[in-house]
Amino acid sequence: MQKGGWSMPSIVSFPSAAVELRKPAPSPLPLKVRHLAFQAGPTPILSGIDLDLKTDALTVLMGPNGAGKSVFLRLIHGLLQPTVGQISWGDSGLTKPVRKQQALVFQKPVLLRRSVKANLAFALGLRAFSNRKERLEQALEEASLTDLAHRPARVLSGGEQQRLALARALILKPKVLMLDEPTANLDPASVLMIEQILTKVRNSGVKIILITHDQHQAKRLGEEVVFLNKGHVAEHSSAETFFTSPVSTAAQAYLNGEILL
Repeated sequence: MQKGGWSMPSIVSFPSAAVELRKPAPSPLPLKVRHLAFQAGPTPILSGIDLDLKTDALTVLMGPNGAGKSVFLRLIHGLLQPTVGQISWGDSGLTKPVRKQQALVFQKPVLLRRSVKANLAFALGLRAFSNRKERLEQALEEASLTDLAHRPARVLSGGEQQRLALARALILKPKVLMLDEPTANLDPASVLMIEQILTKVRNSGVKIILITHDQHQAKRLGEEVVFLNKGHVAEHSSAETFFTSPVSTAAQAYLNGEILL
């Protein structure tokens, strides 16, 4: 992966149509957002957002708490409806076929009261496959969960649970994978394992949109950065440009560790 010089309670939201396991189809890009706004009661969360994501580059969403990152992710996935504006993927809006190509993983997974393997089997049960056993075994292996396959999911460590949530999202090989701070509060070893999974997924051609507050993680994984502040896109650039010469005052302050209100 080239990175421009940088050497619900949460659940997994599943698409509902089969995607080829080993050779995922191209992402349904570009993503086009026009005049997007979202308001919760009297409180504006996002306003006047225009954004194009044209390539499979791994996109990192950054910004201070309350900037609207999680809301934006839910909007482009279709979990929330915009107050104003349009969202389109490829040549269509947020249609059912478009959502079938996506998966969304949140910070804190909610797992079924059954084994690791049964959690994955449940996801596979949403589709009709002829190679379900192969898909399940491959998902366990890729998430380093094979030895834990029969363990109750809810007794896993935090890192193991998040790997299971990620495997559950990836088992159907979505074309777009969205993640909302998937490694927050995890130990370094778990962070590394999840980042290795994401790197492999990115290299397979899947579009990844990742929210993180960890600047080091953003530098390791990010190819482009969308920086949100006060419900607006304050900056959108390559990761190298963002971290070496940010243009906006807000981004400069954020990278310097200042508190943005």
